[in-house]
Amino acid sequence: MNVQPFLVGSSGDDAHSHTDDSARKPNAAHSILEDQDDPVQYVTSDSRREIGFVSAAFLIFNRMVGAGIFATPSAILQLSGSIGLSLILWVVGMLIAYAGLCVYMEFGTTIPRNGGEKNYLEYVFRRPRFLVTAMYAGYVVLLGWAGSNSVVFGEYILHAANVEVNRWNQRGVGLACITSAFLLHGLALKWGLRLQNLLGIIKLLILILIVVCGFIALGGHLQIEKPDNFSNAFEGTTGSAYGVVTALYNIIWSYVGYSNANYALSETKDPVKTLKRAAPAALALVSALYMLVNIAYFAAVPKEEILTSGRVLAASFFRNMFGPRAERVLSVFVALSAFGNVLSVIFSQGRLVQEIGREGILPWSRLWASNKPFNAPFMGLFEHWLVSVIIMLAPPPGDAYNFILNVISYPLAVINVFVGAALVHLYLHPFSIHRNPQQWNPPFKATLPITIFFTLSNIYLVVAPFVPPTDGQNVYKSLPYYLHCIVGIGIFVAGAIYWVVWAKILPRLGGYELVREVVVEGDGWGRAEFVRRAL
Repeated sequence: MNVQPFLVGSSGDDAHSHTDDSARKPNAAHSILEDQDDPVQYVTSDSRREIGFVSAAFLIFNRMVGAGIFATPSAILQLSGSIGLSLILWVVGMLIAYAGLCVYMEFGTTIPRNGGEKNYLEYVFRRPRFLVTAMYAGYVVLLGWAGSNSVVFGEYILHAANVEVNRWNQRGVGLACITSAFLLHGLALKWGLRLQNLLGIIKLLILILIVVCGFIALGGHLQIEKPDNFSNAFEGTTGSAYGVVTALYNIIWSYVGYSNANYALSETKDPVKTLKRAAPAALALVSALYMLVNIAYFAAVPKEEILTSGRVLAASFFRNMFGPRAERVLSVFVALSAFGNVLSVIFSQGRLVQEIGREGILPWSRLWASNKPFNAPFMGLFEHWLVSVIIMLAPPPGDAYNFILNVISYPLAVINVFVGAALVHLYLHPFSIHRNPQQWNPPFKATLPITIFFTLSNIYLVVAPFVPPTDGQNVYKSLPYYLHCIVGIGIFVAGAIYWVVWAKILPRLGGYELVREVVVEGDGWGRAEFVRRAL
């Protein structure tokens, strides 16, 4: 299919004149348009749109619900001190997630393209040109989100098989997990989505089972004496500001993933309508399940046992409900949940790498931008697989491994601060001659108060980790508690340094300027490339 591109803010005649110029070039297999300030948008063939309502909803559901819900409530209770405060903090985290969802829905329904935050930041922060793209590229290319839940998958599969877990067999099984996810999405897109949806359904049924068992526990049908956790729900509430700050921080991260469908909107059927339906439905489901699962844990497990259970809180729950043998069944459940998360993460992150490749600022950009030969971003998926595997296998257990996991998550809060600030700017300055288009008028509006709330919440996430921990609550044994924050910010600095060298220093030394052209390949997908023009 021959897809005609157009420049936002350009007339149709201008666009066609560029196409005609490129057509006169010998052996040109594609059309070339010189890019202007505004991004180029393409009409995507419906035959390439594989994601419907169910797949979009499970993209979000699987990304949000990994292995954390089976253990995180224990850490939240330890930090907050009481069941009452713990549940209140979960509600606050839910409200922050809803604010974030509204912000991403406004951007996503207005700019329904693959790429998520990259598109939104580029739309607002345009000067210096391509600086924000280079900084975002550092975040996308250097971090491996899929590694952590792959390791969790390995741990719980070995538990289920009654095999002693050590560093290498755990990571070896994790390697098989992430490699399977990569090959599925890279070689068989439809089957990858189907398996992802199936695991989402299984995960949903597991959580519903926990909720139902929680109501049974409230009726006193337990293998142990019924806990009395709700009679004095606020007993033991902590006076530690650090504890409350850290607890809320962990809860907010449990909701990360509500924006996951935004990364694949070019491949979504009727993307505006689908996003407006699937994203709220997925978040509402996750929010309800999170609250009910917490209540179920508190109904079946004594508070003292929750405080000492750590990562095996759900194991304590199943043991108290069904007896000791149920723990191994739970291990299978947690492993499947982790695998669903890995599938969802690598699906979206591979597309982010591809979108960065399409911007033309990476070396070998044509390679990263390609959808050949399987109509999927194979090389983008491969890049994220490779980085995740390095992160998974290289560091030793302990501080180094925990540091790597923390440094992956922190930069997202920094990005969300600027995404929120960008939308605040558009509310205050909806029309700008610099942007050339009509007034900002999205199909869905987050509203200014919600956007400000989201921005302030993420400023909190950026600042909170710098609060000194109290004794015994340091996230590391020997490293500075704030080190992952400094390195996370350093990733954006690395992207900025790359931009300075690539866009400023080398052109000045070489006596050329970079001219950006947009190439529309024969399959209709577009990418940018930079040509050197002598001064």
